Amino acid sequence: MAGHHREVRARVYGNVQGVGFRLWARGEATSLGLAGWVRNETDGSVAAQIAGIDEAVSTMIERLRKGPPGASVSRVDVEELAVRDTLVGFRIVA
Repeated sequence: MAGHHREVRARVYGNVQGVGFRLWARGEATSLGLAGWVRNETDGSVAAQIAGIDEAVSTMIERLRKGPPGASVSRVDVEELAVRDTLVGFRIVA
């Protein structure tokens, strides 16, 4: 799939910790061929850095807005980043 690369940092708010959000996000990102990471934040949100083909990144952002079963997403903030091409794989970080 040809396309432009894009890298974003997303912050997901709502009931998103303790519901398997990070594991779900890793599976979704991997299935879309994305690179990056996901982690819980001390304020109860979940942060993710996502890199890949523009269309796949956009799809992942839409999936973050819904979240896994058991999650209740109230808001997703997205910050566009300069593409660095340094992320490999998608992992859960502490």
